[in-house]
Amino acid sequence: MRLEGIADLPLHEGKVPPWLASIMKRLSKAIIDVMIIEWGEEKVLERLSNPLWFQAFNNVIGMDWDSSGSTTVTLGILKEVVNIDDEGIAVLGGKGKKALKVPDELKVLDKKIDADVGELERASRLVAKVDSVLVQDGHTLYHHSVLVTKSGKWAIIQQGMNLKTRYARRYHWFYTRKFTVEPHQGIAGIRQDVAIDSVKGDRENTRKLLLDLVKENPTKVISQIEMAQNLLKGQTALFSQAFNVKISPKVKLIYMKPNDLRRVKEVLNKVYESNPINLEEALLNGIGPSTARALYLVADLIYNEPPSYEDPVNYPYDPFKYAYAIGGKDGIPFPVNRKVAYEVIYTLEDIIEKIKVEKKDKEFALSKLKELAKHGDKEGS
Repeated sequence: MRLEGIADLPLHEGKVPPWLASIMKRLSKAIIDVMIIEWGEEKVLERLSNPLWFQAFNNVIGMDWDSSGSTTVTLGILKEVVNIDDEGIAVLGGKGKKALKVPDELKVLDKKIDADVGELERASRLVAKVDSVLVQDGHTLYHHSVLVTKSGKWAIIQQGMNLKTRYARRYHWFYTRKFTVEPHQGIAGIRQDVAIDSVKGDRENTRKLLLDLVKENPTKVISQIEMAQNLLKGQTALFSQAFNVKISPKVKLIYMKPNDLRRVKEVLNKVYESNPINLEEALLNGIGPSTARALYLVADLIYNEPPSYEDPVNYPYDPFKYAYAIGGKDGIPFPVNRKVAYEVIYTLEDIIEKIKVEKKDKEFALSKLKELAKHGDKEGS
């Protein structure tokens, strides 16, 4: 799995009207079916894991060009029109409580995919942890979709909301074996002033220290957290002059959030008892955002091994250009043109039908050739 990128989207009000939902469903299925015929399901999955391609796809089917609903609506439609038997792709999870159904939905697929559903479930949980614990950018996850092919390849698309700015941020993952080291590629969106990013490639020491701290006696770690908090408040006189505290006002605000140390100690005790062998296990065994934030403060002020405070978003993009296909739900750049939309749908569906007929004709011809060959062999003997 590789985290392909991140995109920021504002919260829009309003629902998709039934007539547009019908267009979006048929158009989505037609586009995906053509792509699968041309490239195969794994390549389609790779395209969907790219945040810019996903945004373009969302705009082409008529969704708002910059809406946070582009994620929930588009993935909801794909979940409805794409299935493992016909397209070779299943879409699981979704918004809110639907995200919690991923384990049960994976069990249903157990006999239809060439993969260990237990490993897929682990990946689903781990990706959610990485995007809320190792990357802390002020966005709370509320959408989690898993896309999986018959061969077992998968992509995960998540979305979080910043309640202050009312902007959503989308996180795309594609199959890789690196969960905690440099998972971002082609990141796009609106840059923030500051964030916590401990998956950045040059923060290996931070990640190692994080693991060392959770394997340390929790009572000792809590003492270090208290020491770091006092340093943050400027109480340097209480400690050795060896602590050279330098932290920007913006970063300081991250750590000034209230943190219940009793709860942090409970988490540290649980993780300590599990004796994790790597950071992935530590995440799955209980480390949450608050505990990690306390440990990051210790890493910065006491050990001088801070996480990166740069927002991982690094490439702005202009999704507006994709909205010129059939128009947009919100009327930007123009209202959805039903005539154009249905012409595209009819054309794509006709292409798909012809390809299916040609495939059947070829299969029929090949079966006849095989029968003739068998008949010839019998006569020859």
